[in-house]
Amino acid sequence: MTGTTTATAPFRLRTAGANRWVVLVVLCTSLLLVALDATVLHVAVPAVTQDLRPSAVQLLWIVDAYPLICAALLILFGTLGDRVGRRRVLLLGYGLFGAASALAVFASTPHVLILARALLGVGGAMIMPATLSILRAVFPDRRERAVAIGVWSAVAAIGAATGPVLGGFMVEHFWWGSVFLINIPLMAIMLPLGRLILPESKGRTDGPWDVVGALMAAVGMLGVVYGVKRFGVHRDLLDPVTVGPLLVGIALLMVFVRRQRRREHPLVDMKMFARPAFSTAVGCIVLAMLALVGLELIAVQYLQLVLGLTPLETGVRLLPLTFAAMAAGILGSAQLRRLGPRRMVSAGFVLTAAAVLMLTRMGQHDRPTLLISGFVLLGFGLQTTLFGAYESMLSEASAQDAGGAAAIGETSYQLGAGMGIALLGSVMNAAYAPGIAKVAGVPGSASAQAGNSLGEAYQVAARLGGTAGEALRRAARVAFVHGLHVTLFVSAGLLLLGALAALRLPRRMECDVADTEADAVGAADTAKIGPQRGPDRVVEVESTVA
Repeated sequence: MTGTTTATAPFRLRTAGANRWVVLVVLCTSLLLVALDATVLHVAVPAVTQDLRPSAVQLLWIVDAYPLICAALLILFGTLGDRVGRRRVLLLGYGLFGAASALAVFASTPHVLILARALLGVGGAMIMPATLSILRAVFPDRRERAVAIGVWSAVAAIGAATGPVLGGFMVEHFWWGSVFLINIPLMAIMLPLGRLILPESKGRTDGPWDVVGALMAAVGMLGVVYGVKRFGVHRDLLDPVTVGPLLVGIALLMVFVRRQRRREHPLVDMKMFARPAFSTAVGCIVLAMLALVGLELIAVQYLQLVLGLTPLETGVRLLPLTFAAMAAGILGSAQLRRLGPRRMVSAGFVLTAAAVLMLTRMGQHDRPTLLISGFVLLGFGLQTTLFGAYESMLSEASAQDAGGAAAIGETSYQLGAGMGIALLGSVMNAAYAPGIAKVAGVPGSASAQAGNSLGEAYQVAARLGGTAGEALRRAARVAFVHGLHVTLFVSAGLLLLGALAALRLPRRMECDVADTEADAVGAADTAKIGPQRGPDRVVEVESTVA
């Protein structure tokens, strides 16, 4: 079965030929930059604080503007790409991401840096779902698509975990603005390269695009993610600034779902959630990210504040997790064919839970072998879980709904990350604070302040000095390690819950010939490959399934 589309372009590209792997390289490079920017600024916060002197609220927005805006707009731009062209949205994202990076490099005030981070979030929201939906269109065969998703997921892990290492290196050798500098030349290369290589594809074009629904989803997600993140910091559900946006966001998302179910031409086909494999895969992504981000945050604090490592040393210690995640992504396709989605995702959750339980042996002294072993198992297990969940989710969606499905997957990723910080952070604080409530020689007000975090406890101890200060410092370290152990046990329980939930996934990796042919025809019918330039040059796009 063959579908052929003719378009103008300066070169010949066959989506069923070797060039689809070149497309994958371009998409993964795009994803790498977006994932890097999610974490690269974390180690630069002290330098930003010293240079720009932001207030506490401004500093919070400098760090959170990027993930908040990105998470809020994923559904909007994912579904917009289905309508107007995924490649077009991706290229616009490239341009905006590069321009926002330049603005961030030379930001001279907190407000300018917040604006730059927000624009980076908009660009990231345009790039992330487009990479996954284009991948879905370029690889109609499920076996090859599994390999591509494995590479894609490994690159995402590399970007998120390499961010602190790269940020630490740049801050130590240059200045804080240099953490954004790498984006500018790479985006300057990616923009023309994307125009030449990336295929254009569209999804559903029947009926008008639901602008009201898209804005409703964006505002609703912004409220939910902001409320969850704020609760993760302040842990006070009675705070109107926390509960207000959270409730408004939930209400808007509920109205959005009802609106999509009633519309003849919905923005997002909610029928996808009626498929057990799709809804289960989305839930597994949330649970996996909930465990990963919360554990990474606590692990960074442990390595720096308990073991006394520098930010760069901390990033290097986390590299085994990155390498293990890369290996899991590369091996994911073969594992999926051998084990099937159900056993693969469940095994990933169980392996991650075992790694978390192993890390409960961490104490107040450095144990490098234990940490490396635990991080290797953690990275491999979690990436195995995420790979199996993403592959199942994307394969359950048709090529027409790829943009919406990709946006849902990425939104689940971001929501899980925010929930992880909030939930595991709350567990950590509940287990940590009582341990320093009554330290000999320390006033009650000082104990209350020290109970907020280990970092604040060290500051209070330094102000107190003498015997009381040293006693508070020791008690805080012991309490933190105790809280870490409690948090790890809770996380292991959540991971085992995920392993049970994954039992709803299909037993085997189904590669039905009819479905593959249908996807290939759909991709050929909607794809317009190339940049449509040069009326004297013609490109043929061939999608052939034997």
